[in-house]
Amino acid sequence: MRPLKIVTCLVVTLAIAGCSSLERKSAVPAQALSKAQIAGLPSVRYAISTQAGVDAMVDDLAKLEAARGKKAFDGDANYLALSGGGDDGAFGAGLLVGWSKQGSRPNFNLVTGISTGALIAPFAYLGKEYDPTLQQVYTNIQPKDIFIERGILSGILSDGLADSTPLYQLISKYVDDAFLKKIAYEYNTNGRWLLIGTTNIDAGLPVIWNMGRIATIGTPEALELFRRIMLASASIPGAFSPVMFDFLIDGQAFQEMHVDGGASTQVFLYPSSAVSKANELGLNRRVNRQAYIIRNSRLDPRWSQTERRTLSVAGRAISQLIQTQGIGDLYRIYALAKLDNVGFNLAYIGSDFNEPHNEEFDTKYMNALFQYGYQHAINGYPWSKHPPGFQGAFDVDGEKMRIQKSTK
Repeated sequence: MRPLKIVTCLVVTLAIAGCSSLERKSAVPAQALSKAQIAGLPSVRYAISTQAGVDAMVDDLAKLEAARGKKAFDGDANYLALSGGGDDGAFGAGLLVGWSKQGSRPNFNLVTGISTGALIAPFAYLGKEYDPTLQQVYTNIQPKDIFIERGILSGILSDGLADSTPLYQLISKYVDDAFLKKIAYEYNTNGRWLLIGTTNIDAGLPVIWNMGRIATIGTPEALELFRRIMLASASIPGAFSPVMFDFLIDGQAFQEMHVDGGASTQVFLYPSSAVSKANELGLNRRVNRQAYIIRNSRLDPRWSQTERRTLSVAGRAISQLIQTQGIGDLYRIYALAKLDNVGFNLAYIGSDFNEPHNEEFDTKYMNALFQYGYQHAINGYPWSKHPPGFQGAFDVDGEKMRIQKSTK
């Protein structure tokens, strides 16, 4: 949903705050955040804003690699980071499918996802076998397949303008027991990682979930958690209802409220502090490592005459904030790549894509964007080696795509 609509409803919500509230269990206290575990599913997530959370992630990596022996460090390493972007995820889906068709798409040792990227990530992780699923989802869905709009008053008095039950049902259609078994095999046997990010809105902190470990547990509760994490990562605050996770701490029941990972970051690879921890532990690293970042968004600013009205100005400013946050995230990953001697490769929606966007999850728009990503990949995508604006990289990369398009 567009920022202006969200802002409108948030302003009205503030005006009637206190009139009503939805029941929930007490939030996990700040001092107990590190102890909070989902019953029967321990150690499946990392609070990466803390050193303890980063240490736990690196320790898990060390244990998994040790269990696999020398073969853990054979060959090259390839990482894939998938950003948020709503229905612009059709770009990333098209790019991945075209990349498979072109023949040079690698198996990724690490796949991360935020928001719409979290919906793509498990399928990208399992490889080209699931390309038809990505194409089906990102070229055939309609708004009714994602959400049910609530009435304006109902939306204001609820916890989101829309009910995301259809999205949960769509996730459940494809993510079943057999799907989780495949992910568990890749995690345990091949040491490949799948990470999805959400935001604990109570704590105001990002949380990274180890989806491979969850899949390995293999219980019905693990399957339910896997699906709900995907849903939470795509639950835009104010637009969709948050996802509630139940916890027990010293026998007392609490809840955490999780929303879109994009509330914390638009795209992520791994924490930079994990590099120093890995070096401290003396972990072996593959020599040739490449990171591929797919930003499901345009990076160039788009001109739009703004009405001289409070909500119009606020909505435009939020759109700009999201865009600049995403660019900042790319610089952060670029700095990490340089620090860790990892190749940086960036894909994004170019300024040459101008299909009209009439509504959220507009099927015509998504089909055009899927084909745009697909065709660029088929022709050999000109991956940017720098974030936008770095030493003129934005202009150079935009020109590469224009030249590519004109010569094919």
